[in-house]
Amino acid sequence: MGKPLEYTEEEILSAIKGSAGIISTIADNLGCSWHTADKYIKEHESCVEAYNDETERVLDLAESEMIKLIEGGEIQMIKYMLSTKGKKRGYTEKQEIEHTGSQIIYLDKQDESL
Repeated sequence: MGKPLEYTEEEILSAIKGSAGIISTIADNLGCSWHTADKYIKEHESCVEAYNDETERVLDLAESEMIKLIEGGEIQMIKYMLSTKGKKRGYTEKQEIEHTGSQIIYLDKQDESL
């Protein structure tokens, strides 16, 4: 078996930058396997933070593009935004019921499939 790969914290941080939070890209940047990259990211708090920041950066970019489509009147994107971020204002296609407390369910004794 070959010598285990060792990477410095700085090398990992450098590999994360511009990766869009895609571990395969980080692994390619380091020259190692997906699992090795994932392991090294999790070893350093600064790398976990950089990975999370990179992932959030890409989500922000995607949301910015969504807003451009909404501003352009793209009806499907408007519906999508309302059904996700507008859900708390009542824009949803399904009714969600939140239940707290206990509930008693009585089963028919004749139903042998239970």
